[in-house]
Amino acid sequence: MRYVRLGSSGLRVSRIGLGMMSYGDPADESWFLTQDEAEPIVRHAVDSGVTFFDTADMYSGGAGEEITGRLLGKFFGRRGDYVLATKLYYPMGPGPNDRGLSRKHIMDAVDASLRRLATDHIDLYQIHRWDAETPIEETMAALHDVVRAGKVRYLGASLMWAWQFAKAQYTARAAGWTRFVSMQTRYNLVYREEEREMLPFCADQGVGVLPYSPLARGLLARRGPRRTPRVAAEQAGERRTDDSDAAVVDALGAVASEHARPPAQIALAWLLSKATVSAPIVGATRPGHLDDALAATDLILTDRDVTRLEAPYRPHVPYGYR
Repeated sequence: MRYVRLGSSGLRVSRIGLGMMSYGDPADESWFLTQDEAEPIVRHAVDSGVTFFDTADMYSGGAGEEITGRLLGKFFGRRGDYVLATKLYYPMGPGPNDRGLSRKHIMDAVDASLRRLATDHIDLYQIHRWDAETPIEETMAALHDVVRAGKVRYLGASLMWAWQFAKAQYTARAAGWTRFVSMQTRYNLVYREEEREMLPFCADQGVGVLPYSPLARGLLARRGPRRTPRVAAEQAGERRTDDSDAAVVDALGAVASEHARPPAQIALAWLLSKATVSAPIVGATRPGHLDDALAATDLILTDRDVTRLEAPYRPHVPYGYR
């Protein structure tokens, strides 16, 4: 396993991050794995040198954080041996203050996450989305305070418009508060809209990029028409494919055949070839998913490969922002 700095910060993360969204209570989602089912996958990741683990308070209503905390505590001898990331923003209760990025919710949410994760600090605390109802000054001041209190080591952000991210960074710098060191955003071969503004901004400001959905919910990993239960469930509620995606998948298949590698490895190797990308966040519900991600870290694509993979892409309508 290789380890890289997260942007221009001093924090080093494994080149692949394991996303913990797939682990929780199957009563919430049919594709969630229980702790017992997740254990061999997380153990395999740890044995392979993965030290970066990403979750969120809202995954399975908090069960995702609980499973993450128990498994990492079991597999690592020291708390300092791994980098733990979680997120806040989405509702965690029925009350009007149980969501968003207000000072009240941030202070309540960080303590609740620490309890569920069974740790005394979070390495990377990320805002899951932009909160249009809370002044950014209030949010950045509160986040700075949880860093000063020792509950959080670094701050990160997730999917938002580039102007919003720039506003947050400027607000923090002007006040002398802690700035974000990372941006976790949707980025893969069939969704490259972040190349317009967000990625150049991150490169200019020394912010590490953590792509989520690196395989487009399995679209870039499939060898045939079969869909996993998670992909089927998510696509039923949110159809975000584009006519040009099929051409990208065809190009991916051709390059994969020439390299005698699975498509998932090629798609991840393409992401890893981007200078702004620190560590893709990879979900795994089978050991083979993790094996593909690990193998991609040693796969070097040629300039011709990259050109062929990127040529069929057509602009998409951005989505998911607030």
